[in-house]
Amino acid sequence: MAKKTKEIRPKARIPRGFRDRRGAEIAAEREMLARISAVYEAWGFEPLETPTFEYTDALGKFLPDVDRPNQGVFSLQDDDEQWMSLRYDLTAPLARFVAQNYDALPKPYRRYAVGPVWRNEKPGPGRFRQFTQCDADTVGAPAPYADAEMCALFVEVIEAAGIPRKDFRIRISSRKIVDGLFEKIGLDSEDEAERRLNVMRSMDKFDRLGEEGVRLLLGPGRRDESGDFTKGVGLSDAQIDTVALFLKSAIGAGLKTVSAISKTLGGTKSGEAGLDELIAITRLLPEDCKGVVGIDCSIIRGLEYYTGPVFEADLAFETQDEQGRPVRFGSIGGGGRYDGLVKRFRGVEVPAVGVSIGVSRLLAALEFAKETGAGRAFDGPVVVLALDPARMADYQRMAAELRAAGLRAEVYLGGAGMRAQLKYADRRGAPVAVIEGEDERAKGAVTIKDLVLGAALSKQIEDNVEWREAQPAQFSVSRGNLVEAVKETLARPRARS
Repeated sequence: MAKKTKEIRPKARIPRGFRDRRGAEIAAEREMLARISAVYEAWGFEPLETPTFEYTDALGKFLPDVDRPNQGVFSLQDDDEQWMSLRYDLTAPLARFVAQNYDALPKPYRRYAVGPVWRNEKPGPGRFRQFTQCDADTVGAPAPYADAEMCALFVEVIEAAGIPRKDFRIRISSRKIVDGLFEKIGLDSEDEAERRLNVMRSMDKFDRLGEEGVRLLLGPGRRDESGDFTKGVGLSDAQIDTVALFLKSAIGAGLKTVSAISKTLGGTKSGEAGLDELIAITRLLPEDCKGVVGIDCSIIRGLEYYTGPVFEADLAFETQDEQGRPVRFGSIGGGGRYDGLVKRFRGVEVPAVGVSIGVSRLLAALEFAKETGAGRAFDGPVVVLALDPARMADYQRMAAELRAAGLRAEVYLGGAGMRAQLKYADRRGAPVAVIEGEDERAKGAVTIKDLVLGAALSKQIEDNVEWREAQPAQFSVSRGNLVEAVKETLARPRARS
């Protein structure tokens, strides 16, 4: 007798650094992105969609944290042996698009884009290899006017997402100021480009690692909590002291910061040009933005392609997690000027500036803050129970009437009994269940069950007899009043437990 071959099944698992997402998060993201996109379009930006793959040489090597052999991106070879990579942001593809269509585009060209990006980096808590970005860019407009407008747009976008102006700040600095620092410590020559980039990456971690951690990264290297070792830049003690003094001088806001940085840089040409740009931008801001946008020269922005002013939006409020521990979300987006990206293709400098929203982090902040729809519990569809298979066409008619009235609705199709159907509705997050059994049908009525209110009241009423007699979350209406009754139920103040 032949031996039975064992069936080999693949293990159900998700790759490291990726995640599955379900209804509540996706719906909240969709609502938030719709509000943000409406602001972009109101300001005259048009949507643009570029492919998820670009030729690798078109993307360039600008990532802030490269810890993979293929430079932080996911790459593969086409059938003609050309290397392609998944886009790591939405800005590099924009530069390719502008260069490819330069003569046909209006200048300045104003576009916004929303979509997933991928980075082949070490995953960690809250750090995924796929995430969504939401950008707006102006290509063909020089500083400082377009930069000031971008900051004002940034303010309005975050507010539209659901964060009040009192709860966030936009800090601005300039990459030219960092260039002045490199002049000061002798890293301004062309052959020091890689070390400059590593210094910026280290400086960009100042908020997270503090002075001691950055000093280690600038010097011999640092071992993190997991035991992983990051090789240091290898600067001298004197160079590290100057960088540390710069970072400490940069903490703060406004003209005092400008004065402190100016003293630290010792009048370097690039540094002075960067400080002048920042002062010009703040003077051009609308009055209602000046309390939200301020100079803070500790902002570095790790991407290498920035050439001038850079921006970063931080949440100012602090909340608590489920264990009561303080949670501060920090940066929810950023951007800056990148006048050299299109030049890579065309050979001539094309000024450009943009901002990018950190969609996942902003959604998480809204969930905690409960400031907007993203913080509300996600309601699933109204569920019409199917208690008699012979009446399925009637149940489908009910659901169709609800959908025609603009409501989400479905008929239960699982073949189980009433209790299991109500359990299904609860797991779907349904706010309302519609019931038509024999008793209701004989009376020409339907029963409306408010599942949200019922769940809340079940925690308050301990006596089963009292609960059965009261039935405060369940009532009957005539079949002809189905839609109106469901709408009225959904219009009640919702407080999902």
